[in-house]
Amino acid sequence: MENQKIALGIDIGGTNSVFGLVNTNGDIIYENSFPTRNFVEPQNLVNAIYKDLFFHYPTLQIQGISIGAPNGNHFTGEIVNAPNLTWKGAIPLANLFKEKFNVYTELSNDANVAAIGEHLFGNAKDLTDFVTITLGTGLGSGVFVNGKIVYGNQGYAGEFGHIRVIQDGRKCGCGRKGCLETYASSTGVVRSISELESKHKSISSLLEISKPTAKDVFQEAKKGDLFAKEIIEFTAEVLGSNLADFACFSNPKAYVLFGGIAQSGEFFAERVKFYLEENLLNILKNNIEIRTSSLHDKNAAILGCAASIFLREKVG
Repeated sequence: MENQKIALGIDIGGTNSVFGLVNTNGDIIYENSFPTRNFVEPQNLVNAIYKDLFFHYPTLQIQGISIGAPNGNHFTGEIVNAPNLTWKGAIPLANLFKEKFNVYTELSNDANVAAIGEHLFGNAKDLTDFVTITLGTGLGSGVFVNGKIVYGNQGYAGEFGHIRVIQDGRKCGCGRKGCLETYASSTGVVRSISELESKHKSISSLLEISKPTAKDVFQEAKKGDLFAKEIIEFTAEVLGSNLADFACFSNPKAYVLFGGIAQSGEFFAERVKFYLEENLLNILKNNIEIRTSSLHDKNAAILGCAASIFLREKVG
């Protein structure tokens, strides 16, 4: 890695925290991950990443660190009461990494940095107005308008996963009920199994699986399981119809879906597109694409983080 500018990108997720070293060509030259819940204190995660990197690269020099995290405040560098994380309150994560590594560090919402990665290295290279929809443990969104990411007053713009879509619906980790991510996310898909099971009459191989995952649902659907197909259809309907409403806000050219669900195949994207068009305002019909990320979901976030470092004049 000599004579290369290197940035450290870190994606804090509800399940795993993924980190990687990226050069200015967009190559991820080292990548690893740790289960987020293994670290009771955020400082322990900081120490673990530091130890891992310098074990593999004892003379490592990085230009900066960028972190994507749920409920990440770009302006304060804090994670604030993220529903899918065990760390509660305001966690000054950017400052913890800055003190440990002694380099410039910034933090943003995870979906925002994923959108930057998609814009620079993925399926949104040609777009100035688009919205990424991250379908992981929860649901996040990164909004680009006129070629710039939208942060909002406190850095929380794009919390589309917490728009309430069903009155008195499923309880969300944010403390409210009916949020979109409780229906359209990997955990939402799993919750749909028990909720829709009583309404399903036919025999289902999905119900024979102990503790099924969202991946199981899509795999069984590909095999022809009717109940699994029903769950996917329900998920696509909830997501697509609400993307139609969200389009009135920023008038995007495309929604770019990524995460485990989005990578499951074109069928899901096609059904989301169907319900999007069915519910769009007339003047917006047939003008919004549904694209699937060309990047692996975790890499998009890492690349986005690194890109934000390289684009800074003081660093790049």
